[in-house]
Amino acid sequence: MPGYWIKDTTREERQKIVEESFGNISANCDGCMAGLAEMYEDYIEGKKEIHEINMEFNARYVRGDMDRDEGRSCIRGL
Repeated sequence: MPGYWIKDTTREERQKIVEESFGNISANCDGCMAGLAEMYEDYIEGKKEIHEINMEFNARYVRGDMDRDEGRSCIRGL
């Protein structure tokens, strides 16, 4: 099984990992999947590991920041 760490993957592999994780991103009906996929852009670009992005997301949720524009988990409704 291939690794998911930045050091073990190419940019193309990381993009494929994100796309496969969310399914067919471009065919979503409510606009949320594209916003979630954008959240992982730092992973695709090799700047942050997946677990770091998930921890940041969860921290905003726990603090109650999800209703603020900069912390919104879904781009729908902006």
